[in-house]
Amino acid sequence: MRYAYLGPQGTFTEAALHAVPEAKDAEHVPYSTVPAALDALRRGEVDAAVVALENSVEGSVPTTLDELATGQPLQIVGEVQLPVSFALLVRPGTDFADIKTVASHPHAQPQCRRWLAAHIPDAEWRAATSNAEAAQMVADGHYDAALAGAFAAARYGLSVLAEDIHDVPDAVTRFVVLRRPCPPPEPTGMDRTSVVAFIGEDHPGALLEILTEFAVRGINLTLIQSRPTGTGLGSYRFWMDFEGHVAEKRVGEALMGLRRICADVRFLGSYMRADRIRPEIRRGTHDADFIEAAAWLAGIRSGRL
Repeated sequence: MRYAYLGPQGTFTEAALHAVPEAKDAEHVPYSTVPAALDALRRGEVDAAVVALENSVEGSVPTTLDELATGQPLQIVGEVQLPVSFALLVRPGTDFADIKTVASHPHAQPQCRRWLAAHIPDAEWRAATSNAEAAQMVADGHYDAALAGAFAAARYGLSVLAEDIHDVPDAVTRFVVLRRPCPPPEPTGMDRTSVVAFIGEDHPGALLEILTEFAVRGINLTLIQSRPTGTGLGSYRFWMDFEGHVAEKRVGEALMGLRRICADVRFLGSYMRADRIRPEIRRGTHDADFIEAAAWLAGIRSGRL
């Protein structure tokens, strides 16, 4: 097995990959960007990929959402939640007064903005494709400091000038494990399903129609994110994560409802939640309730009142 991830070595994505049980004995293959990692999976160069999807401070990762909503379909088969705390990595001998530039992934800087303003207010921030790349560029002398995981310091011969850096404590990033299309993992009762819905015609209540398909079946949305389709202003698709598994009656009916009212629906997977939370299933929305209702309707149609 070969797993792609956002590299180089020393990224939080690599740390998340180490938390995937199935990847323990696999080959880990770094790629410079999320699209490059996903395209490698599509081409069959690797068997799976791990990428960041959502952060508790900065929200969804747009690149991941857009890459999975378009192109050859891929499927989420699992997820990992990783606590994220940054360290300020510098070349040995560097002090706070020496720092004129600090580099990081664009998602890292907003999570540490107030700390940076308080401790190195005159330093200019520079974007990198990953926090590990930022560390590598500090080691190569391009920048003075990097925001990255403390575990990346030894890999790049850097020193930890400060650690446990964050503006909001207990930040968590959610990573997903992807494969080429395959049957979803078996339901566990602690599952999440992800889809992208494309509105066919913009009209009053279009989003409400989509949300109603979930509400009437007692399905709780855990994430909804609108993203432009790229075809013109005002044209959007909606990424939605919700509780439940495609094998469940209520989820299956909701997906069929979306299919009827949307221009297109992309199924992105049903998989066990990393937090192991079991949804509270409302009265009338258990599988047995759907089976009983279908039998009742069949009886009416056959004349058995």
